[in-house]
Amino acid sequence: MQEKLEFMSDGLRLSAVLHVPDGRKPGERLPAFIVCHGFVGSKDESHAQIQAEMMESFGYVALRFDFRSCGESEGERGQVRCLDQVADAKNALTFLASREEVDPKRIGITGHSFGAAVSVYATGADERFACCVSSCGWGDGERKFRGQHPTPEAWEKFTGILKRGRLHKRDTGESAWMSRFDAVPIPEHLRKNLSPKAIMEIPVETAWSMYNFRADDVVANIAPRPLLLFHTANDTITPTSESIRMFEKAGQPTELMLIDTTAHFPLAPSDAPRTKAMMKGWLDKFFPSPLGGAT
Repeated sequence: MQEKLEFMSDGLRLSAVLHVPDGRKPGERLPAFIVCHGFVGSKDESHAQIQAEMMESFGYVALRFDFRSCGESEGERGQVRCLDQVADAKNALTFLASREEVDPKRIGITGHSFGAAVSVYATGADERFACCVSSCGWGDGERKFRGQHPTPEAWEKFTGILKRGRLHKRDTGESAWMSRFDAVPIPEHLRKNLSPKAIMEIPVETAWSMYNFRADDVVANIAPRPLLLFHTANDTITPTSESIRMFEKAGQPTELMLIDTTAHFPLAPSDAPRTKAMMKGWLDKFFPSPLGGAT
């Protein structure tokens, strides 16, 4: 069952879809997941939707939603700030905990790419999250950007855009805008995995917010709650080393899984069965659902 709904976050209406497994019995409270979409993406027609449907098939309630300023949610479009997204995730938990279908003590969070970084940070900052599943996430914004712009020429171009944008904001009070691909390069052949509702232009302040965001600083706080760091090997979009660095800083129980599959999009159709089997095996051990569910 899927239900479209809204919840409030800092005075803004956020658009969401609630997934409830068909096998739920009347009155039964199930473990649940909040699902965070990627960089200026969408809850719909995206990796986030695939993740939510996967969790539903595994026997979990799942809530996918559009962060403020993205998708169908309120907020000035494209004006994304990392700590605002962390606040949205926390408010999503508060909302989900009030639902009769959900065990409020067993709400986890998952996300992909930028959504994974937000998920790790939110879990490290809020003890109410019972577990975290990070898919192709990152722990240090500056380090991530250096990996995404690896040559001196590419780094100079990227930081030049940031510096000019900061000066433009100072001098005019208005945002300078940049292509999302100037912030996070994605090869042409992989762009088909983006949601058609994703934003293609961002204000420079969004890139600065990412540059200064450090899930690394709080990842150790997650223990003893379980954490899965899942990443595609040789990721050409978010460096695989980001999950390795977070694993080195995390407490236990934490597991790191690297899978040789479509770069950055482990739930792409050709790879989904293997990815889902790996994730379900981890969930069955560390955060099981009474419904079990299929792989």
